[in-house]
Amino acid sequence: MTVESAPAAKPTLDNIARLAGVSTPTVSKVLNGRSDVAEDTRARVLSVSKELNYRSPTQRRAAPGNLTIELVLDSVTSAYCTEILNGVLKYASEADVDVVVSSTGADMPSRISPEQHAQRMIDHGRSGMLVVTSAFREAQLRAFQRRNLPVVVIDPMNPPGSKVISVGATNWAGGKSATQHLVDLGHRRIAYVGGVEKSECNQARLHGYMSTLLTEGIEMNPDYVVHGQFRPEHGTATSRRLFALDQPPTAIFAASDAIAIGILGEARREGLHVPTDLSLVGFDDTYLAEQAVPKLTSVSQPLQEMGASALRSLLRQINGETAGSRRVELATSLHVRESTARLE
Repeated sequence: MTVESAPAAKPTLDNIARLAGVSTPTVSKVLNGRSDVAEDTRARVLSVSKELNYRSPTQRRAAPGNLTIELVLDSVTSAYCTEILNGVLKYASEADVDVVVSSTGADMPSRISPEQHAQRMIDHGRSGMLVVTSAFREAQLRAFQRRNLPVVVIDPMNPPGSKVISVGATNWAGGKSATQHLVDLGHRRIAYVGGVEKSECNQARLHGYMSTLLTEGIEMNPDYVVHGQFRPEHGTATSRRLFALDQPPTAIFAASDAIAIGILGEARREGLHVPTDLSLVGFDDTYLAEQAVPKLTSVSQPLQEMGASALRSLLRQINGETAGSRRVELATSLHVRESTARLE
């Protein structure tokens, strides 16, 4: 029996079970996001429940309101995430969309399964999700796809797959322009202090750095390339090691403003003057760059527009529109301030 042959069927667990050819407890497992159900059975139950317009008790209790999406950040304190958040909230206000913010990361592991997370999104009335600088696992993607919950990722930590729209900046070009700026100032011993090694944005910035050195005939010193977290403490620890080398770098390209701030503080503790003794370039061009002493030369990426663009893409998916492109890249530009100078 199919749903079409029984159009009067009520959206109850028993009817879903009957039409899907499974037991009522199995339906309950699927609709509660349990993982101990075969994939084809889960897909069949979700398809029938959707056609019957089944709504869980949580959904039925939820008060009606505007369209609601969830924004997942790996940190709610970083300048980068703050700019992204501002861009999302500004566009959401214009589009009359409610935004629920949550945080995840290595220090905040999820205690629920991907299926439970997806079902919770449905129960709480979310229509889609924006994910910022987080690893999005294949199991999570499948769970969301089965429930027709669209996802857009911003600067993902891992390749999101061909079915997921991602938003970022021209990181390779930004890495190249930062390194070229230092080369043009006469520097040859240039270090790259990166973020999470396998993250897409870090790899692109690193390759831009490497491309410039190759073009300029500068041999890359492996001691000058270090990866870690996009945080000040990584800049502090890494620069301490770099400054202790027999031939320390005369310039550093940091993969984020936050990393650069850590380097700047350690240089000060070591008695190094920026930019006389060390030229320093950051990435992101957040408020940290403008507030630093000296003000930080940084590769500017339009973070607020990235947030707005991601939300626009998500809303198009929610409305059933076909995406023009699965990858959106916004242009970067170098903003020269006080932290870089010609090598004397």
